[in-house]
Amino acid sequence: MKVLHDLNKHEIPLCLLFNRANQCRPVSLFLSAISRLGNGVFWYVLIVMLPVIHGVEAMNAVVHMLAAGLLGLAVYKWLKVTTRRVRPYNYHENIFRSVPALDQFSFPSGHIQHATSFSLVLLYYYPEWALLVLPFTALVALSRVVLGLHYPSDVVIGAAIGLVISQVSISLLQYFE
Repeated sequence: MKVLHDLNKHEIPLCLLFNRANQCRPVSLFLSAISRLGNGVFWYVLIVMLPVIHGVEAMNAVVHMLAAGLLGLAVYKWLKVTTRRVRPYNYHENIFRSVPALDQFSFPSGHIQHATSFSLVLLYYYPEWALLVLPFTALVALSRVVLGLHYPSDVVIGAAIGLVISQVSISLLQYFE
């Protein structure tokens, strides 16, 4: 997608600014851990723990989160291979990458897409989880740019896609109730 590739040169100064924090070892280690947890581990553990904490009624939230995740995965995979946006560390030699990328292309950020949709679906059922999942989601978003893996627009659009998936699925659920 030409418009995304044209954005690269405009977003690189912001990427370089955020990526400076990756030169600080404690910041790099912390955000690398957040990013790894955002690969799915955090969400998988949370999904498994929901019925333990909230009982069998949490299965509605679990199934809803899994359905949103599967839809998000299909959208994410399709966009990655369709847009083929090069990652910032491949675009500019001064972007320091401290963790490996899960795949070749940058757009959109699947980490933040899933974090957003999982968070919003979870909060529909259990708003009390906001103090844990909202800061975690924000840190995942920050980590992706600081670690040199995504452009800011990858993260913003990933969050927007996650928002749409969660809100459409919640609206459908409410409609059929």
